[in-house]
Amino acid sequence: MPQRGPRLKRIRRLGTPLPGLTRKAPEWKSYPPGAHGPDPKRRRSTPYRARLDEKQKLRWNYGVSERQLRTYFEQAAHSGGVTGEELLALLERRLDNVVFRLGFAPTIPAARQLVAHGHIRVNGARVDRAGFLVKPGHSVAVGPRGRAIPDVMTAVERGPEVRLPGYLALDPSDKFTGRVVATPMRGDVPFVVEVAAIVEFYAR
Repeated sequence: MPQRGPRLKRIRRLGTPLPGLTRKAPEWKSYPPGAHGPDPKRRRSTPYRARLDEKQKLRWNYGVSERQLRTYFEQAAHSGGVTGEELLALLERRLDNVVFRLGFAPTIPAARQLVAHGHIRVNGARVDRAGFLVKPGHSVAVGPRGRAIPDVMTAVERGPEVRLPGYLALDPSDKFTGRVVATPMRGDVPFVVEVAAIVEFYAR
């Protein structure tokens, strides 16, 4: 069974819900996790810490390593577009995130398991890489065996945990199938993040 406690501590530390990480909401307090009350001696946040926290939002919500996130940043920086916007689009295009956003799994970690176990099809072909990048025109569906998994059935009946983004559409004739209809935009990200601070963090 997954350890949910550390996930809630991470969210509480950042002060922002991260829907991809967990469905549970932490008990918001005015002092950090691990403390038993407000600490008047606690250092104020520095500009570096603020930039670090924004970067951690992406890492923890999308479940990527520091190396992976830096690679995405470098790819975004060389894309010819606006670096921050391109970075968010790359993360939203990850297959595990798309499976989550379509409502086939309650969290991104759960979606990653579905992908890793071969239950997800892209354009009819099995894809078991969570970091596979979808693009407009791709169909994403749960395979035959995956449709019989109780947790998947429950997730699909509940519907997406957060608003279905504009770059995705569910098949009205098959609730286990969706389609990528556009490139993700900044407004499709389901949590508050200062992407300019992340660009500054990596550009330092």
